[in-house]
Amino acid sequence: MVIFMKYGNTLKYLRQELEQTQEQLANYLDISRFTYCHYETEYLIIPTVNLVKLSNYFNVSIDYIFGFTNITQYKKIKKEIDRKIVGERLKNWRKENKLTQKEVANVLNTVQPVITNYENGKNLITTSFLYELCKHYKISADYLLGRIDKKIMFK
Repeated sequence: MVIFMKYGNTLKYLRQELEQTQEQLANYLDISRFTYCHYETEYLIIPTVNLVKLSNYFNVSIDYIFGFTNITQYKKIKKEIDRKIVGERLKNWRKENKLTQKEVANVLNTVQPVITNYENGKNLITTSFLYELCKHYKISADYLLGRIDKKIMFK
């Protein structure tokens, strides 16, 4: 399954608004300019931890970067994420919506143990799965990542 996330143009726009170079942002993320360039072109999927770092750097929500909302920032946003909290959010959200891990796995075109590992906090949800989950179920990525406490649903 190929996922087109369309966050690259937003990253490029935000970087240019701050008059930053790809090299400067690559240094901030402790990666090569080549890797950062591939984030903007979406040749590489940006890891969730780097997505959060850029969200903080640009002072915008992940939902904004993903193009889910035109609201650039939420009030009381947490800068750090914790795999355990993310896992709890995913599990609670799934149960509230009466979904099984297998059903969520099917939407993400993966296997149920991957969802188990996310929910147990063993692994942090990948950017591509986070995006697809939020897009499919119209829920805020910032909420699922524990960055905001208010559950936001999109139309």
